[in-house]
Amino acid sequence: MKYLAILAALDLLFCVSAFSQGGQWAELYEPQVFEGMPVRVMKPLGFDESKQYPVILSLHGAGGKGTDNKKQLKDWNKQLADKSVREKFPCYVVAPQAPSLWNAEELKTIQKLIAELPAVDMDRIYVMGHSMGGHGTYIYIQLEPDYFAAAAPSAGSGLKKSEDFIEPSKILNLPIWAFHGDKDGVCPYEKQRVVFDELQKLGGNIKLTTWQGDNHGVSGKMIPGAENGKTEFSGDRCDPESDFLTWLFNQRKAP
Repeated sequence: MKYLAILAALDLLFCVSAFSQGGQWAELYEPQVFEGMPVRVMKPLGFDESKQYPVILSLHGAGGKGTDNKKQLKDWNKQLADKSVREKFPCYVVAPQAPSLWNAEELKTIQKLIAELPAVDMDRIYVMGHSMGGHGTYIYIQLEPDYFAAAAPSAGSGLKKSEDFIEPSKILNLPIWAFHGDKDGVCPYEKQRVVFDELQKLGGNIKLTTWQGDNHGVSGKMIPGAENGKTEFSGDRCDPESDFLTWLFNQRKAP
């Protein structure tokens, strides 16, 4: 509970919800309750049922947990709702809401929901999230490494003194682009470095962008990038593309 309380306070500080800002873009995310799970879904711009569209699964941090079906929309959801982004990268964005830490049962429900969306490219399911959502991203790609085509965890290494929960060998072949502030006092940067270094030794496929001088509140930098970011590659398997969304939509699940 202490874990969630700390993350919730920081998430509310750094990731103000769309509704508190009065953003009209939030209306693009249509609300529903699917098998008891609050969720908002943004459909592809110019939807054409004869095409197939990728899906971005968006996992909120602790400040978004609850049942109001509102607080889970964060700054990266706003960025994904920008018309120019939707025109260039047409896709579904699925933003569920969890009452606590992301778990296996919620993943099963999310997978059922995605399976019912029309015209989905099941070889291009992506997952991203910040803080508790970054933690959840690592959980989900370990539970279902063959379901996702790529993952982008931000500040997802867990709290200080919490036990390690990431097993690099389980996510060896999945394209990952991780993000972290090197001064993060909540989810230690050092833990993320251990994951990167281990995957590098194992010949994995991970990119790590370090926001130099930044603390925990870096979720808004994943999509647009920032000048204080330094990106490292685990090896030649990594796609060298420097634009995050271009990189993400380049990824396709291996046969």
